[in-house]
Amino acid sequence: MTPPHAGVSSTPARRTPTPASCSSRSELADDVAEAARLLATVTGQDLEVAEDGTFTIVRRVAKDRVISVVDPEARHGHKTSAHGFDGYKGHAAIDPDSEIITATTVTPGNAGDASAAETLIADLLSDAAPAGDNAASDNAAGDNESEPSRDERATVYGDAAYGTGELQSRLADAGIASKCKTQPPVAKAGLFAKDRFTVDLDDDTVTCPAEITVRIGRLKDGTGVAKFAGHCADCPLATQCTTSALGRKVSVGIHEATLTRVREEQAATAWRADYRATRPKIERKLGHLMRRRHGGRRARVRGKLRVAADFSLLSAAANLARLATLQARSIVGGGWAVA
Repeated sequence: MTPPHAGVSSTPARRTPTPASCSSRSELADDVAEAARLLATVTGQDLEVAEDGTFTIVRRVAKDRVISVVDPEARHGHKTSAHGFDGYKGHAAIDPDSEIITATTVTPGNAGDASAAETLIADLLSDAAPAGDNAASDNAAGDNESEPSRDERATVYGDAAYGTGELQSRLADAGIASKCKTQPPVAKAGLFAKDRFTVDLDDDTVTCPAEITVRIGRLKDGTGVAKFAGHCADCPLATQCTTSALGRKVSVGIHEATLTRVREEQAATAWRADYRATRPKIERKLGHLMRRRHGGRRARVRGKLRVAADFSLLSAAANLARLATLQARSIVGGGWAVA
């Protein structure tokens, strides 16, 4: 069997002169034009033009690769590095007290989980006060019982897939408490991880474990890189820090301050206890959705719009089952009560 990325190439076919009678152009119907665009995308994503003008099969996976001609919105996804799937991701938000699903959405399989977070918590973002307003109320003179305390703010829980710097900054700007887990930095082969370095954003410097300080070289997008190239050759800790002949480099992102803050917060015992007591509820609810007779593990329709509607309907059925468990009943005068 020929490997999928074998070095196969083809020469361009000779062009046949077009007769004058066939030189006029005509507009394609919408459905035909859409099919033509899909054909061009599917064919072109695996080809590239070599320097000699021939087409060759690319030795890589195309970004945002279209994997199906009958469902062009589906994508390759990865639950873990070893477990892949094709299709879509279903995302859900629940109220941890009642365990009622409050929002759902669906994304292509290759989308990051955090990209759907703002859709799931749109109600919290619309109601939350900016962080500056909360700080002003905390510093106001006198005791105002109508003002929410820091512990009474809206709170969002999420696993490490949602603990990105962008989402953490968005929650902080909205005055929402974050219990989204952010993974600590890691390094390959047991070398010094980034948290062994001291990043001083006020002075724009980075200090390594050998107490050598270098300045951060900033890029146009606000990110930066601290390069220790001139110091690693004679450093006694170099073998524990880097294997590169160019020395150690430390990247500094635009959300560096936010990530440092949340990592310090989640190291507290109270933070970890609260997370472990609350976060498993959404995992259990997702397990309920997967185990139902018409579960969410496999899409029954095609297209993101239809899959999202089907996932929403499945979540509504799960909510009805939860309300029955809670023995929810309407009360006189409007509203609901639970046993």
